[in-house]
This record gives sequence, C-alpha cells and structure tokens, in this order.
Amino acid sequence: MAEENKSVETMGFEEALAELEAIVGRLESGQGTLEDAISAYERGSNLKTHCQKKLEEARMKVEKIRLSVGNGSVEATEFES
Repeated sequence: MAEENKSVETMGFEEALAELEAIVGRLESGQGTLEDAISAYERGSNLKTHCQKKLEEARMKVEKIRLSVGNGSVEATEFES
C-alpha cells in the first residue's frame, strides 16, 4: 500500500482513479479492521475530490479551446484555477 502514502495532490487523474477503485474494492470486500476501513474511506474521499477537480480542470481547458475555435483561432492554454 505504498501508493497510500503518496500525496493526493501530486497524483494524476488516472493514478488517483486507480487507487480509488482499489480502495472501493477493499471496502466492498470487508477486508481489514474498522480503523483500516475508516482510514481508507478518508483517503478515498480525498481521491474522489481530487479526481473531480482534475475533471473540472479538463472541462475548462476544453471549453477554452472551444471558445477559441469560435473566434477563428485555435489555441490551447493552461487553465488557471
């Protein structure tokens, strides 16, 4: 479970989603102690929030590109949150 020691903020979307899926699988199977389940739930909640943030950033980038195309130019720029 070395990935559970990694900071959520430094993870990419795919990495965070994969860990979240693993946590859900462990919780659904009932593996571990109650304390483990609580800790996993907290980590999973943080991962879910991180994934939602990454998806929103991607949506904003696409929207920015779409608006640029509507003006006759195509330009991908970084979204600043």
